[in-house]
Amino acid sequence: MDPLILARLQFAITTVYHFFFVPLTLGLSIIVAVMETLYVRTGNAAYKQMTKFWGKLFLINFAMGVVTGIVQEFQFGMNWSEYSRMVGDIFGAPLAIEALLAFFLESTFLGIWVFGWDKLSKGLHAGVMWLVAIGSNLSALWILIANSFMQQPVGFVIRNGRAEMDNFFTLALNPNIWEQFPHVLTAGLTTAAFFVLGISAYHLARKHQEDVFRRSFQIAAVVGTLAIFMVTLGGHGQAQHMVETQPMKMAAAEALWKTESPASFSLLTIGDLTQREEVFSIRIPHVLSLLAYNQLEGEVKGIYDLQAAYEEIYGPGDYIPPVAITYWTFRIMVGAGTLMLGLAVWALFMVMGEQIAISPRAQKIFFWAQFLPYAANSAGWILTEVGRTPWVVFGVMRMEDAVSPAVSVGELLFTLIGFTLVYGLLMYADVYLLAKYAKAGIGSDEGLQLDTEDEMPSFVGAHD
Repeated sequence: MDPLILARLQFAITTVYHFFFVPLTLGLSIIVAVMETLYVRTGNAAYKQMTKFWGKLFLINFAMGVVTGIVQEFQFGMNWSEYSRMVGDIFGAPLAIEALLAFFLESTFLGIWVFGWDKLSKGLHAGVMWLVAIGSNLSALWILIANSFMQQPVGFVIRNGRAEMDNFFTLALNPNIWEQFPHVLTAGLTTAAFFVLGISAYHLARKHQEDVFRRSFQIAAVVGTLAIFMVTLGGHGQAQHMVETQPMKMAAAEALWKTESPASFSLLTIGDLTQREEVFSIRIPHVLSLLAYNQLEGEVKGIYDLQAAYEEIYGPGDYIPPVAITYWTFRIMVGAGTLMLGLAVWALFMVMGEQIAISPRAQKIFFWAQFLPYAANSAGWILTEVGRTPWVVFGVMRMEDAVSPAVSVGELLFTLIGFTLVYGLLMYADVYLLAKYAKAGIGSDEGLQLDTEDEMPSFVGAHD
């Protein structure tokens, strides 16, 4: 019943729930824009049907993402008021830009896109969807600029016990963002591609609207293969940046207790219950050095040495993150990514032969594979945040100093349970609606095609 633990649990739950929706929104906005562009270029009505079908699923997911994201903003001023007091001058700037510029751009043009069918020219309507996609991903960029300050604080000075912005451009061009944003962007494309692959495979196996879903499968296979390759490259770059800026996170992700040169990569490590030493491990020599420096030689600092070094720099304290969580989330992320890479290449080979014959077994594989990106995304985000423990802003502010002293244990526990239940219901609603409209496919019911205002689901109009 520690207030810090409850505040962390509450933010973790709301963040993980929210991040279930975000990557699909980022990637699907681009894929829908590509489909509509193909319709404009070719005049093929199948691409218009595809655009409307996948656009409807995008709208459902977008609405849920907005609802779950709003709550996080309030937590900064309530559960984490000391954090807001300390770094609000810096952290608030990119969040304000995200809301006033990127989100308004995205939501405004999304409304125009929804109600603009047959009112705008084909080319202009497709351009509006591209603005929606740009706005969605600009939102992610500004959120990640704020988060990058927590990972690698730059562009600030400490005055009167508060961190104040010293240089906006230094903040916006944080070196961490160049590693983090491409990784999140391509992860979103991967999520959307596997979402489209899974649903398309479902309909192809049942011979529903084969022309439309064959084309959808082809687009998703190409996008998914390119995106997962870029995710892999981006993750490699992020790991190397992590070695430079947050070496403790990398050491914990590899359960590397002692400094090694060259450093070995852990295939399996089992530690004791205190998470302070290993009991058993299987390691591959040189591979961690290869990942960290692109060469077989190179020193990677271990947890014990980094703990001693941090004590000298920051004073007495425990600077070791929860090793088991960091270690296993890293492996869930990498394992899911490896599976997706293999499946994406398989789908691409099917597309290259232009013979997408989905067997019952393949249909099941691609259907369940659409959940792999969600596992990878959630695990990656948990690794990013938990691996920074005990820092809320690395090297500047610890978590125990950031939590609000004014919020009681009872209030935290009540809101934690409440948010968990409400978000659970929202998750159920999202999955139910996505499944309902995904299974319906593209039939004779024109209400599925979003041609007029009357054909919109009522909750979307209310949200806009």
